[in-house]
Amino acid sequence: MTLELLGSDALTPLGPDVRQPVIIAFLVFIGCSLLWLVTLVTSQEDGPERLYVADRSLSPILNGFALAGEQITAVTLLALPGAIALFGYDGFAAAIDTLLALGVTLLLAQRIRNSDCYTLGDLFGLRGPGAAPRIAAALVTLTITLPVLLLQFRAAGIGASLLIGASTEAVQVVCTIMIGGLVACFAVVAELRGTTFMHVVKVPLTLVTLAALVLLALRTFGWDPGDLLSAAVNGSIAPDAYLSPGLWPYETDLGPLNDVGAHLVVILGAAVAPHLVLRVSASRTGRSARRSASIAVALTGVFVALLVTAGFAATAVVGSEGIGAVDGNGQSSLILLASEVLDGGSPVRVALITAVSCVTFLAVLTGVSSVTFAAAVSLAHDLFARHGHRRTDTGEVRVLRLAVVGLCTVGLSLAAATYRYQVEFLITFATSVAASCVFPALVLTFFWKGFNRRGLLWSVYSGLLLCVLLMFFSPSVSGHAYALWPEADFAWYPLQTPGLPAVPAAFLLGWIGSVTSPKNPRRNAADPQHTLLARRDTDPKPVSRRR
Repeated sequence: MTLELLGSDALTPLGPDVRQPVIIAFLVFIGCSLLWLVTLVTSQEDGPERLYVADRSLSPILNGFALAGEQITAVTLLALPGAIALFGYDGFAAAIDTLLALGVTLLLAQRIRNSDCYTLGDLFGLRGPGAAPRIAAALVTLTITLPVLLLQFRAAGIGASLLIGASTEAVQVVCTIMIGGLVACFAVVAELRGTTFMHVVKVPLTLVTLAALVLLALRTFGWDPGDLLSAAVNGSIAPDAYLSPGLWPYETDLGPLNDVGAHLVVILGAAVAPHLVLRVSASRTGRSARRSASIAVALTGVFVALLVTAGFAATAVVGSEGIGAVDGNGQSSLILLASEVLDGGSPVRVALITAVSCVTFLAVLTGVSSVTFAAAVSLAHDLFARHGHRRTDTGEVRVLRLAVVGLCTVGLSLAAATYRYQVEFLITFATSVAASCVFPALVLTFFWKGFNRRGLLWSVYSGLLLCVLLMFFSPSVSGHAYALWPEADFAWYPLQTPGLPAVPAAFLLGWIGSVTSPKNPRRNAADPQHTLLARRDTDPKPVSRRR
């Protein structure tokens, strides 16, 4: 299969007998979602603490479902089965990273909640008093958020264009703007409790829909998983290499080393994303945060298993060439599978395609709402509330809403403007920034008493600088068929992701900056958060009783 065939719009995923009822049902679902929007507008509370972390009142089960729902985004729901359908083993390995990342979140959840912090600015402020750590946290949060928003909006446009039977670039841009505008309206009025209930609805609906797809695909092959896998191998673009590493299009000459770096940034970066930190902080206690993460790991394990099976089933039923002809990144695989696994215009087929479309819309809705809300909380809480001269609760909430509007506008504009480019590497860049800037800072904060303000700033900014520099000169940007500028070649960095050198460098510079920092006990003692962390480091017993 050549790159010219990929994304050439050679196939129409839905027939005319199915398209109209699916669109009608999908519009009804959006209408019901609008009614929910009205309910959110009329019932929301305007107190910042209630909006940000729901007064830390979420039960472990409720927050566990919501934490699992945070893993079901448009990127995971559409891109991962597409990667499996097109690239086999390498896509499967990428899907497993999602589960491993949540395992890392489980290890840090109790400490994050016990810190009484819910933004990166607060967490960075534990070891670094003053404005500089909070500004660094806001910068890192925006650097992580904008690429994720761009790709979420782009995935929404692809899914909507498939429903109307025209997956051309112009139609995708129009669909992106329309669906993105609607999702932005939800995000503007969102608060943590409202997004929690949307996640709770999304998780079972997604699992049931994926289970139905998998069972119908297994029925096609006589309920034999072995026959399904054999058909997937035969339907792939490279049967001899489909179940082996190396089919991934971003492979470089340093194959194993490149794979280690790619998995490293996804596992570490996805574990400490700003919206996950906010979600974990909404738990009642540190122990309940850990219980929520445990529930989320179990639910995400089921989700990943179904997603992987659906990816192989899409290759077996549709074929890699058929999926690639509609969308070069394979993001149409689930809708194509739902369309092909049943014949004709039966009500069951209509219901299945509609369910996949609604789940995709919910994934975009909740993903955009969670990511933009966490970034807006960082701007309102870490910058405005800390440095505003006449800070009020009403003013802080107003800044929060304006920040959401601004973020959605920028993300939607970038998504519409970059449809001619291969920008999928941006999700790798976002996770690399989280892995290189946030993960080392949190680990050093929680596990090393000598970590201080200079070490924090050196760690964060060195990680950010290395990520930007190495990613720009990597094969993801130039010198590769799937690069941003494939016709150019200025890639001197040989790996796809910058995490392999950037993560150790952030740890090292965090240590060097801390040990070379001049001692200033009075400044550290004057900062209440620094004093609180020091007390917990030296005497954890009162914390355990209070928690």
